[in-house]
Amino acid sequence: MSSANDTDAQNVASDFLDQHPDITTIDLLISDLNGVIRGKRIPCDNLAKVFEKGIYLPASVFALDINGNTVEETGLGLSSGDGDRVCRAIPGTLNPVTWMDNNQYGQLLMTMEEMDGSPFFADPRQILRRILEQFSARGLTPVVALELEFYLVDRVRDEENLIQPPQSPSSGERATQSQLYSVLELDEYAEFINDLQCAAQAQGLPLDTVLKECAPGQFEANLIHTDDALSACDHSVLLKRLIKGVALKHGFEATFMAKPYGSEAGSGTHVHVSLIDSNGHNIFAESGDDPLESAELQHAVGGLLELMPDSMALLAPNLNSFRRFQEGLYVPMAPTWGYDNRSVAIRVPAGPKEARRIEHRVAGADVNPYLLLATVLASIHHGLTQQVAPAEPIIGNAYEQIAPQLTNSWAHALHLLGNNHVLGEQLGEDFIEVFIANRQAERADTMREVSAMEYDWYLRHV
Repeated sequence: MSSANDTDAQNVASDFLDQHPDITTIDLLISDLNGVIRGKRIPCDNLAKVFEKGIYLPASVFALDINGNTVEETGLGLSSGDGDRVCRAIPGTLNPVTWMDNNQYGQLLMTMEEMDGSPFFADPRQILRRILEQFSARGLTPVVALELEFYLVDRVRDEENLIQPPQSPSSGERATQSQLYSVLELDEYAEFINDLQCAAQAQGLPLDTVLKECAPGQFEANLIHTDDALSACDHSVLLKRLIKGVALKHGFEATFMAKPYGSEAGSGTHVHVSLIDSNGHNIFAESGDDPLESAELQHAVGGLLELMPDSMALLAPNLNSFRRFQEGLYVPMAPTWGYDNRSVAIRVPAGPKEARRIEHRVAGADVNPYLLLATVLASIHHGLTQQVAPAEPIIGNAYEQIAPQLTNSWAHALHLLGNNHVLGEQLGEDFIEVFIANRQAERADTMREVSAMEYDWYLRHV
């Protein structure tokens, strides 16, 4: 006799397949340390079994570098036998993949557990879950929204084999100007944007707005705020896949590299966070006329600023990430904060006090969303529990007032992270060891690569 759980799983699978009779294949997805989607592809007949029993993937999926190679130094590879763990379906993430041919594909997001059902320590989603439990214990619920910047690039490289903006589907011309907030550029890419919105709706992703960002071919997609922080990150992971897939359908590529062009603006991931108590009250809402008056808001900001320098390896996870930190391009260079000020790292946006929130502006578009939000919330939790007082808020241009302080060295960032006991305790010392080993191995690989620029500069002249 089937159990109630088995029956529920069969119902979810059968209802989905009844609603989408063309679907024959399901992609089972999991986000690795880099936020790269890994997984398996199964026939739709096996879907109910996945909901009932999960699937098995090796723990070493969280030891993979950006090229998909297992980093043995993490201890998750052959030294431990490269054993499997069970991956469970995340409710609400079973949806059709509308941008692929013939509507034959569906997808389902997974998360990894130990065989006894406990969370797997190296799964970033499970780390975020643990951080959220700390807020729940205090009677607080984070309300979050993520903003993702990305570039569209031509699939054909230029004469120097470098990337270039795509040709406009409307005019056939390549963009050469910033054109921030340009409606004309939105019109030129209207079919692409419309497909994004339709695909997001089909997948239940709360895509709010798409806007033109401040470089040729650069756009931003904003997700609607939610009081389910895990779902917010699930949506972010799936939206990245969706954007890449729809871009390919339209003949170009989408990239979430932090700095695809050296002289243009980088792409970031901004996080908006407020906290509501058990009565639904926003604890960042001040009681007086000063929008920065709330003690809880100040303590949250204090925690973010205090831990920010040591968080850089999580917020800027690879070599290209650190190229984004250049002055004058709306990228924070120091742990600063202020009201309605886009030159600072932590911005308190203008608006009604009931919607008072913090905007974290440091991370690149290449960040793992779960690790980003876990880091932000862990820092806020530290600020609240330790009542950390921030420095004075910046008024005016922060770049002209505060010298750069955040490291632009990948090696130094990893060193700082490894020596921060607060982040180690919050995220898990065992996880930090895996993360640092993974990133150090990838950095070592980059140091063995000699760039064309180095030959141009040094080959004949030194």
